[in-house]
Amino acid sequence: MGDIFLAHDGQLGRKVAVKVLAERFASDLSVRERFKREALTAARLSGHPHIVTIFDVGEWNDRPFIVMEYLAGGTLGERIRKDTARPSQAFDWLEGAAEALDAAHREGIVHRDVKPANLIFDARGELNVVDFGIARVLDQTTVGMTLPGTILGTSGYLSPEQANGAEATAASDIYGLGVVAFELLTGSRPFERASATAEAAAHIHEPVPSAAERGDLPEEVDGVFDRALAKDPAERHTSASELVQDLRTAMEAGEQMTRMIALPATAATATAPTVPPAYERSRRSWMLPALVGLLLLGGGGVAAAVLTGGDDPPPVETRVVTKRVRSVVTETARGQVSVQTETRTVATTVEEPAEEPPPPSPPPATPPPDGGAVSVGRAISMTDQATSHLRQGNYTAALPLVQQALPALSGTYSSSNRYEAYANYNYGASLLGLGRCDEAIPYLERSEALQGQRSEITRDKKAAKDCAKGKDD
Repeated sequence: MGDIFLAHDGQLGRKVAVKVLAERFASDLSVRERFKREALTAARLSGHPHIVTIFDVGEWNDRPFIVMEYLAGGTLGERIRKDTARPSQAFDWLEGAAEALDAAHREGIVHRDVKPANLIFDARGELNVVDFGIARVLDQTTVGMTLPGTILGTSGYLSPEQANGAEATAASDIYGLGVVAFELLTGSRPFERASATAEAAAHIHEPVPSAAERGDLPEEVDGVFDRALAKDPAERHTSASELVQDLRTAMEAGEQMTRMIALPATAATATAPTVPPAYERSRRSWMLPALVGLLLLGGGGVAAAVLTGGDDPPPVETRVVTKRVRSVVTETARGQVSVQTETRTVATTVEEPAEEPPPPSPPPATPPPDGGAVSVGRAISMTDQATSHLRQGNYTAALPLVQQALPALSGTYSSSNRYEAYANYNYGASLLGLGRCDEAIPYLERSEALQGQRSEITRDKKAAKDCAKGKDD
């Protein structure tokens, strides 16, 4: 589409990259319009730390050109051809790309061609997303600029809907980033084939392969990739950053599983949380805490257990005869777990626990304010922030964010913008976490009515209703 030149900015004394529309296209008005749209689209995103900066736009010999930041560090594609990235390094790169894509999506811009060749490093090693040249601005001004059925993108990273000739959305970019992440962590693309046509078809028809088997990774990552590379865009992560965070969580959970863990069997450890986590993780990432809870519950009905070395100190007051249990959990091949338990009867001192003060009452949940106090773009950003707080169990911080975001998002729900449903879910989950069970139910039900049945909504609705019923009883 264009010729790229390395140039010198005489006024500011710096190297710049100049992209000039190829001469063979200069007389084609539709292509010139697309090139100008690239410049305007990219300029709207300039200033983001992980998006290439546009300095100038103009024409030379009837050929439009763009002057942009020169990125001297090479592409991600060049780096991964030389060597497989360390997971920690891979996640740093993926987070930078995710932040850039989320920023573009908040502006209504879809990249459409997320791939390692479009992820370029500057001289400091910072990753930048480039070439929004085939991005489509999601507003009425672009209607007709892309013909129906036209496929824009690269087959190795093409979402199923793009391969079918359907409209690309933010979910398509999330799919592309998922393919990049799969390649970074395993060394190969998930649907790699001998021909571009066969690879595009595999994106449409083939199930997601196991990254754990290809890359010697924890099994937990497979559930994340199942979601990121789902055939249905609605089933994918709600943001690029959420995808990367879920991958990090899965890797950490897997690393925890592979260690040999010495576990004291205590009744407190075996107690299940009363409030479920805000968002459902991959189907495998909850295996470890659930398994540990079952093991501890099966430790012989121990009322109290102590792990110490050497002789026990003389008890001040022996209250019960109990057991000392030591359970060692070890992961074997493909997630199988072996358990070894040592048990012996000991005399244990049990001190009366100090009575804990009651937890502070949560702040009262106020209804969302009337009117749109914030823009839709700001409301989307606030919803993402609330999601981050919910993952950390910080319901108090999440609640005011969704209170402000929800009015602005009311009535905006569509297949390409599901944030009204997400904000309702966040609102209900925040209220549930703060013990406001009755108030949580309508928001959870509203989220379900918008986006359909989802496991996390079903789970939290049940928890809210059980909680409310318990209070009534």
